[in-house]
Amino acid sequence: METIKINEIFYSIQGESTYAGYPTVFIRTSGCHLRCTYCDTKYAYNDGELLSVEEIIKKVQSYNPAYVCVTGGEPLLQKNIYLLLNKLCDLNLNVSLETSGDIDCKNVDPRVKKIIDVKTPDSGEPDKFSVNNLPNNLRHPVKTEYKFVICSKDDFAWAEEFCVKHDLFRSSTVLYSPSFEKINEKWLAEKIISKNSKARLQLQLHKYIWNPHVTGV
Repeated sequence: METIKINEIFYSIQGESTYAGYPTVFIRTSGCHLRCTYCDTKYAYNDGELLSVEEIIKKVQSYNPAYVCVTGGEPLLQKNIYLLLNKLCDLNLNVSLETSGDIDCKNVDPRVKKIIDVKTPDSGEPDKFSVNNLPNNLRHPVKTEYKFVICSKDDFAWAEEFCVKHDLFRSSTVLYSPSFEKINEKWLAEKIISKNSKARLQLQLHKYIWNPHVTGV
């Protein structure tokens, strides 16, 4: 039986990527080999239960979704994740994968939208990126989005240099996200404008929607 260690499966609003805003079923896998400074899912490092691929699909279908996001942890650490992605795509769902960027994505179903993290220097995990995940090495780069979590002014400069060096702005969607409650969103927006960056500003919508400090009707 093909099983995957799953931390949680839930239905919510997608907060990131060009699918942001859509009601989405999230499949969060257990286990991660990185320890990023801004990680907000440390509970997924170890906790979880083994579920068969069919059990996972049955749970997903119970929500009758149009969008599914496989995230973690790091989903690609588990070999059966590729089978799950294939089967989700076969159901004609819009499927996205959030991955850390240092594991080769060559075996990911080309129908999947890949959201690949590029770890900035202040992430605490610099140089954790596989060159195999650059656009010219991927089968369908147009289905790939590169996410940079900006933690400082130096991170912004580094991200711009990385994108220019590897021609990401021309070939793919590039997302700059401010490290939540560490980098001011307005500062990052102004930085993108003042530097004439071709990146797309991304705010983590879910953190604003479910923020207990935000009240009102």
